[in-house]
Amino acid sequence: MNDTTTATPFDPPYAFDEYRSTQRRAPKQPLVALPAHALDIPGPLVPAGFIRSGDNDLTIRGKSAPLGERMFLAGRLLDADGRPVRRSLVEIWQANASGRYHHPGDQHDAPLDPNFDGVGRTMTDDDGCYNFITIKPGSYPWFNHPFAWRPQHIHFSLLGNAPVQRLITQMYFPGDPLLDIDPIYNSVPDPEARKRMICRLDLRTGKENYALGYRFDIVLAGAKSTPLGI
Repeated sequence: MNDTTTATPFDPPYAFDEYRSTQRRAPKQPLVALPAHALDIPGPLVPAGFIRSGDNDLTIRGKSAPLGERMFLAGRLLDADGRPVRRSLVEIWQANASGRYHHPGDQHDAPLDPNFDGVGRTMTDDDGCYNFITIKPGSYPWFNHPFAWRPQHIHFSLLGNAPVQRLITQMYFPGDPLLDIDPIYNSVPDPEARKRMICRLDLRTGKENYALGYRFDIVLAGAKSTPLGI
């Protein structure tokens, strides 16, 4: 494993030998040092009009329901001290139930779903809570190594309240056997930190006779922070 500097002790190194694309994108020069707390200033607020009604429901975009297993996803966005991060933008993107992204760059030999574009956004409320309705994503092959398949996952983009809180990560599902062989997940050096990237089944988040529920709480800094996952 390459020990290139990480953003925090819990984050993966910028270059990780088993994750091949990091060898091309990792910094080749020393990072620029910024003054302490230079990024702690509050960031610009996202205007309320940026979020439209239904942007958090990925199942209502087409002429009919998308294929796959419906799921409710909810959680809280917290800062290093456990306080809610209020009125902050949360965005997700994901593959469809067949494991294909609605993007021209994805040429995986799996069907596209005309009723699912795989992108959603919402704002946290005054308690830092967010929620989405979506489809459980499928696994898919990639060219990182022989017989490579990505575990089921959902990408998250979070702005927080200041530039220092900016986070892009991936959420995984409990019990997925592909986690043990996935170099992106395993690039996080701390096994306990990796577990913070796995959601948990929560029946009360779901809807009886309709869809299962999952919870994924996200911490933007500190000893319990959610690691980077890109």
